[in-house]
Parts: sequence; structure tokens; C-alpha cells
Amino acid sequence: MNLSPEDRALIEACQAGLPLVPQPYAQIADQLGMREADVMQRLEALKTKGVIRRIGIAPDHYKLGMVANGMTVWDIEDAQAEGLGALVGAMEDVTHCYLRPRHMPLWPYNLFAMLHGTDRAEVEAKRDRLKSFLGDAVRASDVLYSTQILKKTGLRLARKGAR
Repeated sequence: MNLSPEDRALIEACQAGLPLVPQPYAQIADQLGMREADVMQRLEALKTKGVIRRIGIAPDHYKLGMVANGMTVWDIEDAQAEGLGALVGAMEDVTHCYLRPRHMPLWPYNLFAMLHGTDRAEVEAKRDRLKSFLGDAVRASDVLYSTQILKKTGLRLARKGAR
């Protein structure tokens, strides 16, 4: 992909995360010798082109004391999964939610919802509330707990000329 020098510099300035200041785009603009409006416009254009998927917060759950992380998986009737998934994804306890294809006969689950807690008991309580909400739509469910911390990063550019 061919990026302009300005877009490359902008991505490099943002790839480690936005600065935690009241006006992060203004700080990046100052760093790059640009106007804040130009930074925001370029980032939006990069999103539109698909170079950047999204700009969002990625908290470190462990530093926040949320050491139990459970991906709840649900077997929901396909006709109901999309509508229920939207409702589940909007719930306060759910950090992300998505639909995935089943892989029968070993994997009947099609709705995934991530829950975090200070311990597994808290995650299980949240899972019970979610199960109660889903009611009769649930045919089967399970929870998969994190066993190790994986490094999460966003977009990273290779250095110019590096392969």
C-alpha cells in the first residue's frame, strides 16, 4: 500500500496509542507540524480507505484489577442470533460481542460475548445474568477463561525500506 509521507508520519505518531491528554489530536498535530483538523480529517480518510479499522480505547484489564476474563459462547438459533447479539453487545458487562460460524459437530456456538471480573465468581455471576437475559434462546453455552496474557497491538508500519 502506498501511503503519503504525511499519512505514514501520522500513523507512526499514533501507532503506540494516542496521548492521554484532553486534546490528543492537537498534540499529535503539534508534533507533526499540522493542524488538528487536518489530523482528524486524515485519520477519517484512512478509516474510509480501510487502512485503519477503528480508533478506540484498549484498556489493560489486568491493571484495572479485572484478572478473570471469560469468553462466553452461546448456541443461539440462527434466526435470533443477530438481533440478540446486538442487544448483548450493548450490555454494560459485555466488552465485545460477535457472531461466528459454527463448526459442527464439535463447536455448536455462534454468539460470543467477553466478560471480565476481579475473579471467576464475578464472571460467572455476569454469565448467569446474561443467560437469564437470553432465556429460551440458549440451546447450549460455555465459558472459556484466559490462561495467559497476549500482547495486543494495533496497526504497526514496517520501517521504510525494511522487509
